[in-house]
Amino acid sequence: MCGIAGVLERNPDVETVRRMIGALAHRGPDDEGVWVDADAGIAFGHRRLSIVDLSPAGHQPMLSPTGRYVITFNGEIYNHAELRRELEAQGHGAEWRGHSDTETLLAGFDAWGIAATLKRATGMFAFGLWDRRERMLTLARDRLGEKPLYFGRQRDDGPFLFASELKALQQHPRFEPEVDREALSLFIRYLAVPAPRSIYRGISKRLPGTMLTLRSGSPEPTVEPYWSGAEVARSGAANPISLSLTDAEDELERILERAVGRQMMADVPLGAFLSGGIDSSTVVAVMQKLSARPVKTFTIGFHEEGYNEAEHAKAVARHLGTDHTELYVTPKQAMDVIPQLPAMYDEPFADSSQIPTHLISALARQHVTVALSGDGGDELFGGYDRYLVTAGMWDRIAGVPMPLRAAAAKVATRVPRYAWTAFGNAAGRLLPPELRLNRLGDKVHKGATMLCSRSLDELYDGMLSLWQDASFVIGAPSGAMPTISGLNGIGPVERMMAQDMLGYLPNDILAKVDRAAMAVSLETRVPLLDPEVVEFAWRLPLDMKIRSGQTKWLLRQVLYRHVPAKLIERPKMGFGVPIDSWLRGPLRDWAEALLDPQRLRSEGYFDPKVIREAWEGHLKGQNNQHKLWTVLMFESWLQAQSATAGEQAPADRLSLAAAS
Repeated sequence: MCGIAGVLERNPDVETVRRMIGALAHRGPDDEGVWVDADAGIAFGHRRLSIVDLSPAGHQPMLSPTGRYVITFNGEIYNHAELRRELEAQGHGAEWRGHSDTETLLAGFDAWGIAATLKRATGMFAFGLWDRRERMLTLARDRLGEKPLYFGRQRDDGPFLFASELKALQQHPRFEPEVDREALSLFIRYLAVPAPRSIYRGISKRLPGTMLTLRSGSPEPTVEPYWSGAEVARSGAANPISLSLTDAEDELERILERAVGRQMMADVPLGAFLSGGIDSSTVVAVMQKLSARPVKTFTIGFHEEGYNEAEHAKAVARHLGTDHTELYVTPKQAMDVIPQLPAMYDEPFADSSQIPTHLISALARQHVTVALSGDGGDELFGGYDRYLVTAGMWDRIAGVPMPLRAAAAKVATRVPRYAWTAFGNAAGRLLPPELRLNRLGDKVHKGATMLCSRSLDELYDGMLSLWQDASFVIGAPSGAMPTISGLNGIGPVERMMAQDMLGYLPNDILAKVDRAAMAVSLETRVPLLDPEVVEFAWRLPLDMKIRSGQTKWLLRQVLYRHVPAKLIERPKMGFGVPIDSWLRGPLRDWAEALLDPQRLRSEGYFDPKVIREAWEGHLKGQNNQHKLWTVLMFESWLQAQSATAGEQAPADRLSLAAAS
């Protein structure tokens, strides 16, 4: 894993490129390199975390065997040994300098071209490639967006920049840190700024599965996909497998073994995250089956009830015989991560599981350089309860005339949230625990808003939105998640799964893990996103994914071949931290300072009234933690940006003295 950066401009400055990659030292602490062609106006920088071929033969930027291409590459090509054999059979590769996957990729570009090579390659990556013959820059990102890639030209006469993280772009003297207010509005609704936007105007994220090309001297790049997740989903749903349940289990296990086996390729110590849930337990079970020695596994534990999965993970680890390490962290240890988040994520990011994700990454990095994770299982195998909930809701409301739905929503929202919640709490005392109406006010008001949805997509968008109305972001349209085209003809549940695979997964889940892990120079890999797994999952009939209300059904059956169901079966628990109680306790002064009305008014991004209502309601017992966390993460990020720019930052700091 590495950090990459580059500049396309007249007379690129070497020292500027060095500063850019210097900002990415955490992504690549083992080596650095710069390549410049001043005549062509192109400069590449690279920071290396050595994983495969630790020798100098893996140094980057690297030239292809013919000298036509130069690359700065971040990622891993898991099937590069197979590609080498194919190249050698066709008469290429006689002058191999080492055994790095970067060298293999470049030889493929020489032999087959860029798009054809990427279609053959299985891996996670982002890279910049310069074609010296055509004087053309190519930027490409892996199929599902495991690795980040930012780019842009902010002015017509400005440089074209790209890098793994925004902090590298900020090192260029002509970078302009102007907040994109529409991106801010999207962030407030969805916890993360969705691609192709970034928080800065004129800077974008490369969409997964696509290549951008830009010729020297050309004002506009061209973009083309080399892989389409929407097409995989549509084709798979239209051509389901015709296997018995047992044969489907057998085939899924074989595919998982191939995927996990490819991703266990490394010349450095390797392990896995283990929560004790279905996805991570399946990955670890397959790893242990393929390994001749105990796999190193890692878990973070919390003492707070409702947030701790460490005991479940320990039971799974004991059953599988892994070399297991767990760390129970205190609230203070967890909250000490919060000041690091703006620098870690570069742009506002508000999935609060970012905190335990960073903690488990730091724990793993003490023992290994590479860790496999179980991310992707929910999106591929129907793991989120919201799929059935949303589909059922749409079935019930779709036939009701809109005027009636609007009237019902108006009646429901006339009763304040706190009144609904008080009623729910009072009624709950008369009901068994499983039927109690927790946070009834939030649910009623959110449901009322969603009653007016005009389509399943709009309804699901509302389900994913924290703030149903983000009009309190000053000067910004309240936009919806960018529409994912090409999903026509797919059933409602699978349509939502596809939207999550192509939106929520790369924008939130994969970004969270990449930044949290790379901040401590840990490479993470995601076997469930292997193309073979993805394509097979989309060919499974829906009743092999969700059966009798049980999610991830077929994946569970594979896991139960290795781990008893009693160790796995329990209510789904998010990988979170108790932000709600922290905001009323040890984080209260910090939050109060960031949400000060005068401060918000002077900054000019938010209407303070709406935010203060949410904050004061939270202090009175409402659970507005997720809404407030988005605002707090933007304010914390904004403060950090001001400090970085040398401006006088507000004098509020985290006060954690009360934490224990």
